[in-house]
Amino acid sequence: MQASQQHRSSVMASRLYHQIKQEVEPEPYWFPQLPPTDPSLCYSDGFHFSVESSNENFCTLESSSANGSYTAYNSTSLVGFSPNGSPMSQQDSQSYPSDLHHSPDNNGGSPISGSCVTDDVSDLRDKLKELETVMLGPDSDVIDSKTSLEMGTWRLVTDAISRGDLKQVLVFCAKALSDNDLLMAQWLMDELRRMESVSGEPIQRLGAYMLEGLVARLASSGSSIYKALRCKEPKSADLLSYMHILYEVCPYLKFGYMSANGAIAEAMKDEDRVHIIDFQIAQGSQWITLIQAFAARPGGPPHIRITGIDDSTSAYARGGGLNIVGKKLSKLAEYFKVPFEFHAAAMSGCEVQREHLQVRPGEALAVNFAFMLHHMPDESVSTENHRDRLLRLVKSLSPKVVTLVEQESNTNTAPFFPRFLETLNYYTAMFESIDVTLPREHKERIDVEQQCLARDVVNIIACEGAERVERHELLGKWRSRFRMAGFTPYPLSSLVNATIKTLLENYCDRYRLEERDGALYLGWMNRDLVASCAWK
Repeated sequence: MQASQQHRSSVMASRLYHQIKQEVEPEPYWFPQLPPTDPSLCYSDGFHFSVESSNENFCTLESSSANGSYTAYNSTSLVGFSPNGSPMSQQDSQSYPSDLHHSPDNNGGSPISGSCVTDDVSDLRDKLKELETVMLGPDSDVIDSKTSLEMGTWRLVTDAISRGDLKQVLVFCAKALSDNDLLMAQWLMDELRRMESVSGEPIQRLGAYMLEGLVARLASSGSSIYKALRCKEPKSADLLSYMHILYEVCPYLKFGYMSANGAIAEAMKDEDRVHIIDFQIAQGSQWITLIQAFAARPGGPPHIRITGIDDSTSAYARGGGLNIVGKKLSKLAEYFKVPFEFHAAAMSGCEVQREHLQVRPGEALAVNFAFMLHHMPDESVSTENHRDRLLRLVKSLSPKVVTLVEQESNTNTAPFFPRFLETLNYYTAMFESIDVTLPREHKERIDVEQQCLARDVVNIIACEGAERVERHELLGKWRSRFRMAGFTPYPLSSLVNATIKTLLENYCDRYRLEERDGALYLGWMNRDLVASCAWK
């Protein structure tokens, strides 16, 4: 008899909970419905992911106001989920004051993060309190655990929205998408559109692009996402300009190039003929300072030959083929009286074979992998495993030194939700560091973030399989790959480390440089962002 009463109490509590939840869920103006996927989905202007609906305009990178001010809160912790689905907390990269910003269009003075759901959040809380009173009575020990968990999660979600906590709402949205709770995901996307701004605080700007990735993942799949991401490029001269601005305002690229060049210069200090294979030569900017350093070498410069392997994005930014890079470097070498040759290999890393590299006897060989290997598919994507194949190929050439520079992030084989959390934390630090250099309303800053960073963010979140080309690994994993290919660590130069420390003095003091386990790490506050090391 007692068991029967407990069962009826549990059922009644569960029904009450779901009745309350249904009161909130079914209204169509609270949950905008995505239209059927259009296979011609495409960025129509710049980096614009277009999803149209008769009633709702979905957030795109172009649709966000560049002038409006939006609500931005950032708590000191980030809510995630344990494997059993219960909430847990992760430390945020940086906390921000919880002062309330208002939109110039919001004359009433209420926060922009308010919505048709959160306008009456007190009423929702009253209902949840009523439910809690029923469920926490003498028979609470027999309450269905799934119902209790859903109620707790629902409360956390509504609290995050009422606080305007963009970062936590992003996490809840990604979790809903991961769990295939599409109704919840669509509602949270609508709430996120009220919070993000490409000209706001770092988390608001990043939030716009993270939301873009979530919308893309929900609205489409496979090749249509990838084609949409690459459908519309900026003018080549503009893209090159954006890359240059990023190079100047953030030390990440300079750090990578300087650390690699230092290892190569140290290894080649007594060589007369040097062959450098650069697996992603881009604009060739990395080699300008190395040519100058070799020109000043006691006893005269060596003969230098550079083999440059291309990638389509760099070719587009240059507005032409590798001959542009070859002419620029040849002219520089001639000015500094350095004997120089340039060999162009216009192909992706996946296509490179030994015969393309034209290795000659009598030359000391250096190989440079700067921000490139993470684009190579590994064994989780293709049986060809170009990531490890290239390392074995390079090892067979008996190089004197091989340099590796990569983002210190773990997005290669991680499932969607942990990959989303990793991307959110990594790029939060990246956007915070940009924020101290370029004003938020700076038009070029918006372009730099959209064209140089946002595409990577959307690719990591929205794409899977071969279409997901941004596949970063932590240095520990790279070490395993290099060792399996037969490499041993090459010691770092203390002189190079001191030079990089001097470089960082020109930037914000929140950047940090750390040497550990034979590698150099450049970070922002407590987050490692780029790692550099050398092998032989």
